[in-house]
Amino acid sequence: MSIHEVFMPALSSTMTEGKIVSWVKSPGDKVEKGETVVVVESDKADMDVETFYEGFLAHIIVEAGETAPVGSAIAFIAETEAEIESAKSLTNSGGAATTSASSPEPIAPAAEDRTPALASQNGSNHREGRLVASPRARKLAKELKVDLTTLQGSGPHGRIVAEDVQGLSSKAKQPAATPVAPATPVPSVSPVAPPAPPTPATAPAPAVASVPGSIVPLTTFQNAVVRNMVASLSVPVFRVAYSITTDELDKLYKQIKSKGVTMTALLAKAVAVTLQKHPLLNASYSDQGTVYHSDINISVAVAMDDGGLITPVLQNADAVDIYSLSRSWKSLVERARTKQLQPQEYNSGTFTLSNLGMFGVDTFDAILPPGQGSILAIGASRPQVVATPDGLFAVRQQMQVNITSDHRIIYGAHAAAFLQDLAKLIETNAHSLTL
Repeated sequence: MSIHEVFMPALSSTMTEGKIVSWVKSPGDKVEKGETVVVVESDKADMDVETFYEGFLAHIIVEAGETAPVGSAIAFIAETEAEIESAKSLTNSGGAATTSASSPEPIAPAAEDRTPALASQNGSNHREGRLVASPRARKLAKELKVDLTTLQGSGPHGRIVAEDVQGLSSKAKQPAATPVAPATPVPSVSPVAPPAPPTPATAPAPAVASVPGSIVPLTTFQNAVVRNMVASLSVPVFRVAYSITTDELDKLYKQIKSKGVTMTALLAKAVAVTLQKHPLLNASYSDQGTVYHSDINISVAVAMDDGGLITPVLQNADAVDIYSLSRSWKSLVERARTKQLQPQEYNSGTFTLSNLGMFGVDTFDAILPPGQGSILAIGASRPQVVATPDGLFAVRQQMQVNITSDHRIIYGAHAAAFLQDLAKLIETNAHSLTL
């Protein structure tokens, strides 16, 4: 008998359990080696998971919406249709399936998650002869009778997403008397990628939380934040605050805002350029010593609509021009809201920004993320009365920044020197951020 167990994969180094978002295949369906069979929610994203075997999905042990520990069986795959009933009996009898593989990893993250560079070179939605599309896009294409091979994917690394299918379907039906018809199937599509941003009717967390005396279970995102925050308690940190005049930065922002530049991108660029002079602030601690990172990747904290926190990463922010950086940031936030970020897009940061100033917060302390050496908390820019060098008084726009650093490798003088150079760049040379 050749029946293989499908195990819950470890999609990140911190993942201890996973939640089944949806099964792409149903019991009895034929599955090919390398084909996506299930979508699993990891700490920060929904990931397509492939099978290593060819056969039939015989029985699902863990249904959509349920969780299972990493390494536990979630389904059975039978090599022949005749063995499907035998696989079902294994669940009832509590027996274990046999597998011909030497490794207990019968499923793995989809190819676009393991090797995104293969698709990112040309944006193609085909990889190694296989069409790359999200489960939601495949289901929607089947409902709307859309040929996926005719589409150019707009998702990460050329992946076809549901919006691509909807767009083609809408164009095809434009001459019809009721052009709004394509929109009606959308609410019934598999919940692999919920709409963003959600309306109050689709944001269950706030609605449940408003019931007095209720207990709302933590989401997967929130549990990930809990684990990271508890881990940060073991790190000795210190904090240094600094006031920075933002008149020149504000003036620059007004000039280039119409070109799609965001203040977040400007701040990330300023920090990244300053880190070039202070590599220790971009480093992290390890048992072997100080790890100096070759890239300057700026993580920026973003609150999720349904609870939790994620930190999309602006890769090589010191080397990318401000306009491309802003476009990248917009794309990262959009895909973060729909849980479509790839792991390297949220776990490769070397320095973090937390900008609560956009909410009017004057000053706050930020908690150091595990695996990084520093995080910068940015407050709101407000008019302040200041003394000028000639002994007079003037009104200047100022923001309060507060850096939290790992005291095992970074000392107060290092953090202070970094903040001085950051202030000098923002106050007297902000225009250089567009070069």
